[in-house]
Amino acid sequence: MAQFGNRETFALDVGEALSPSLRVVDLWAAGKMLTARDNMAYVPSLRHYIRSASARVRGREIQPCPFPEQSPEAIFRRLEAEQTEFREQYWFLRWSEIVDNVESYAYLDDDLVIVFAFRGAGLSPEDVGKVFVARVPPDNFAATLDQAADLLDGPVAT
Repeated sequence: MAQFGNRETFALDVGEALSPSLRVVDLWAAGKMLTARDNMAYVPSLRHYIRSASARVRGREIQPCPFPEQSPEAIFRRLEAEQTEFREQYWFLRWSEIVDNVESYAYLDDDLVIVFAFRGAGLSPEDVGKVFVARVPPDNFAATLDQAADLLDGPVAT
């Protein structure tokens, strides 16, 4: 397994290739495994999502903080309550089925701030209803994604 980034902020663990197009991939943010329910990634799609997110973050194409006077947790709750296109500007980590148990948003202040909560059954009791916050320097986040994507671009060992 190859780990990119820091699990306490943001990391990807790229594991075993199950086939040329399926691979075990775990995503981590704020010390929490986002892919606890499903970590079998379809590589072509995941690689596209990773490269796209890297380019957006590196180019600072992420929206600034929507409510600077509020905490990240309050910002998450306001975005969750928002039922218009406004919140879609902040959607983040929508990278296929491996993260469909996570609702996440991101914005830029000095760092890339990722706010998220788990949804659905099978959550750890301490995670139910809790909002998590990961802060990552944008260039570090982009570099982490680029390194993981480079590995995913390579040949699959048989």
